[in-house]
Amino acid sequence: MDIKETSAPSGSLIAAYSARDGYYTDCFETPCEQDVTLPDFMNAFYTQFLFRAERVVLRFAARAPSTDSEVAALAAGTSTRLAIWQVEDRRADQVLLREKSGRTASWLQVDDGLLRFGSVVVPVAGRGGKPTLGPVFDSLMGAHKVYSRALLSGAARRLARS
Repeated sequence: MDIKETSAPSGSLIAAYSARDGYYTDCFETPCEQDVTLPDFMNAFYTQFLFRAERVVLRFAARAPSTDSEVAALAAGTSTRLAIWQVEDRRADQVLLREKSGRTASWLQVDDGLLRFGSVVVPVAGRGGKPTLGPVFDSLMGAHKVYSRALLSGAARRLARS
């Protein structure tokens, strides 16, 4: 599957974060041959095997269970929560979900034959007040990018099969 890392599209819900000092943002995209709505993408993304595994971890580690019916409600716009995430902003083609600590956010977009997935990491004050992501996130950056690509690939494959 062709997944490339690119900058956040101007006007996207994560674009403003990429301009902020110390914030980390990423954006991965892959072509999508069929017509896909944002709810289709959200359902495929959050119910794929890899993300189901993450949901199991969150059920026990964060005491934040979630179900496929909760995913469907989030995708349909009848709910604004899923496990540890809350909708921060939503448009017809994209959604931004902030994790309950406020340190991270996830973004999904369907745009002209492309599926996009991105992340935001909010810095904390480091030495001298300079914003920093911190050693934990810095050490996990490579794994984060591999995982992000795998999540987007899994959702795209799931959509292609449906």
